[in-house]
Amino acid sequence: MAADESACTPGRQSAGASQPAVDDLDAPGVADRSEHQLLARSRATTVTVTPWARFMMIGAATSVIAIETALADRYGKGTLVGHLGNARADGLLTEEQYDLLDSCGRPIRNRYAHGDLTHAVLTPPLAIGMVRTSITILAELHATPRPGITAASE
Repeated sequence: MAADESACTPGRQSAGASQPAVDDLDAPGVADRSEHQLLARSRATTVTVTPWARFMMIGAATSVIAIETALADRYGKGTLVGHLGNARADGLLTEEQYDLLDSCGRPIRNRYAHGDLTHAVLTPPLAIGMVRTSITILAELHATPRPGITAASE
């Protein structure tokens, strides 16, 4: 199953803005108290969720960097895309894991690692799936001996 690229498309913010224009979410013309309370709750929820969404992206990007480090330890110098291809060819990655890491993980990791601090839009299941995939792969990498390495040679 291929990852839905639209679900991991990097989002952009306006230049210099640290978060979306939350101040624009005020409703000064709403006279009905219950409607105003609902809008205030909606605004508060939106303000609260913004950093949470960023932390999901950072968690997903960091998990891909952990995979990159582990694959570099296994395969030596190279690129993330090359290491992912090697891991897939060696049977360490399923097609689903490869698709997730290549189509979503790599672009998010690249932006994060190269200083593009605007956040990507990740759904919670996608972010959790990326971290879960990273943990699964790391466990597999540490359980599988390196090519040409035996217990006697370590």
